[in-house]
Amino acid sequence: MNEELGLTHLIKELEAVFEQFPDKRSGKNSRYKLADAGMGAFSVFFTQCPSFLARQQELKQQKGRSNAEKLFELREIPSDNQIRNLLDPVDPMYLGRFYRQTYQALEQVGVLKSFRSHADQLLVVLDGTEYFSSKKIHCENCNHRILQNGATNYFHSVLTPVIVQAGNEHVISLEPEFMVPQDGQEKQDCEIQAGKRWLEKHGEYYAKQGVTILGDDLYSRQPYCQAVKDKHLHFILVCKPDSHPNLYETADYLAAQGVLASKVVRKWNGRYAEIQTYRYANKLALNAEPPALIVNWCELTTTREDTGEQLFKNAYATDFEITDTTVEAIVRDGRTRWKVENENNNVLKTKGYHIEHNFGHGEQHLASLLLSLNLLAFLFHIILDLVNEHYRAIRQALGRRRTYFQDLEALLRYFFFDTWDDVFLFMFHGLELDTG
Repeated sequence: MNEELGLTHLIKELEAVFEQFPDKRSGKNSRYKLADAGMGAFSVFFTQCPSFLARQQELKQQKGRSNAEKLFELREIPSDNQIRNLLDPVDPMYLGRFYRQTYQALEQVGVLKSFRSHADQLLVVLDGTEYFSSKKIHCENCNHRILQNGATNYFHSVLTPVIVQAGNEHVISLEPEFMVPQDGQEKQDCEIQAGKRWLEKHGEYYAKQGVTILGDDLYSRQPYCQAVKDKHLHFILVCKPDSHPNLYETADYLAAQGVLASKVVRKWNGRYAEIQTYRYANKLALNAEPPALIVNWCELTTTREDTGEQLFKNAYATDFEITDTTVEAIVRDGRTRWKVENENNNVLKTKGYHIEHNFGHGEQHLASLLLSLNLLAFLFHIILDLVNEHYRAIRQALGRRRTYFQDLEALLRYFFFDTWDDVFLFMFHGLELDTG
């Protein structure tokens, strides 16, 4: 395991970021360091134990030491209310550099090499999700919508970019972008504006890394496609007939003339044969209004050979040239965008991270900062699964994610450990595992 991606090193690097948080306090109210507040909140998300800090405070009082100090570098253990008060003024942008450092470490040790797809590209999916909703609680950074009964619903949303790959269960989180009130009332306005800000902040850097942007039909409009091209990134974006009538009229005309390229592939899925029919064309106008962006288009329809039942149909706009040789890989990568829902958003909402739970809203940035720390906790566990053989073997042996976190909670409550390696070795040997 590379030391830079070891959990102890990652926590020290994160602590260094916390120490750079701006602190406007003075006088008697500065007992607790902002770094302790940040790491305290992170420890709760990482262990998925809401009572972790309270339990560690009890250990400290009874035994004079705690795992919070040894494993999470806390000098003092603040209460939940103290954490919320201390972190509320801190903009989550201060965590941005940690994502970049982590990406660079993953690249340097070769982890990201195994994530590369068509044309040696990394696939980055953009997708928005809500993480807070209330009819009463709100702050200056809340968006809002008027419900049918006239009530106001306040909510927070965030764009959660992740690196994905077909056939790979892991996703790697990149810098999030928060949707703010001035983005507009409609979801698509908010999400696209956040997507454009993400490109402005990070597009140039990731273009140098070889990145293709994936997204649903919302993103395949000319302004966003042009913004992606302006940053020298590639794109494979869902492209539906209802939102791109001009492009589909052209494709239908080419099909009627018998010049629309096609490719048919038969595949056995273990139970029955599937017929995959690809249609594609290069250099089509994305819309009817000049100057129209020129894109390449491909479509996949999958049917059962025995019954003719349609199993799947979708189409994509891309800047990659499409040929009989490349069409399968391009469609495969385009379809991979669903992983941002299944492997990222769904896990964050239903598998212990509970990002839709109100951990603390505050009056300024608290909700967004806590969401950022929760995303980092998820990223830490992904990294451990990628690079730490003991951790990976433990997770596989225990099966359910919740079982692992229940065991971790119990161990950190009753035993003391000097390092995270000691924690994982204890669990590894206790389960009598072998990495082979």
